[in-house]
Amino acid sequence: MRITIIGVGRLKDDAERRLVDRYLERLKGARNIGLGPFAEKELPEARQPAASERQSFEAQRLLKLAEGADSVIALDELGKSLTSDDFAKWIGAERDRGAKHMAFLLGGPDGHGAQVLAAATLRLSLGAMTLPHGLARALLAEQIYRASTILAGHPYHRS
Repeated sequence: MRITIIGVGRLKDDAERRLVDRYLERLKGARNIGLGPFAEKELPEARQPAASERQSFEAQRLLKLAEGADSVIALDELGKSLTSDDFAKWIGAERDRGAKHMAFLLGGPDGHGAQVLAAATLRLSLGAMTLPHGLARALLAEQIYRASTILAGHPYHRS
């Protein structure tokens, strides 16, 4: 199952970029459990004057890049909070039901537009605290990697 992380905003911080790249590189080994290839796509932030216009414009672009995905996951502060084990089980269940492509969508500073939230298979929260987008992307990449190790029975995750 192909997995794509699509985020609004460019990773400008070298440390965040290295973290995301590190986990995407590690994920190459997940092909043996039916996960991959993995990709990351970035969109520039919208420049419309009103927040609602920016949300709508970014939502259209996010959904265009996620087109054809069987599972669309919107990262949303009001979304469902999962343990790492439950997240792994959810990814495994999606893979096992025959999903071919999973897309994780990270909105811009104003959050997701209504179109993304309506299209989402899952609205996922990484926690109650607000995170910078680059850090959220790195955390998501690590959790996807962790899920792959849980599904593979690898000792990376010790719970």
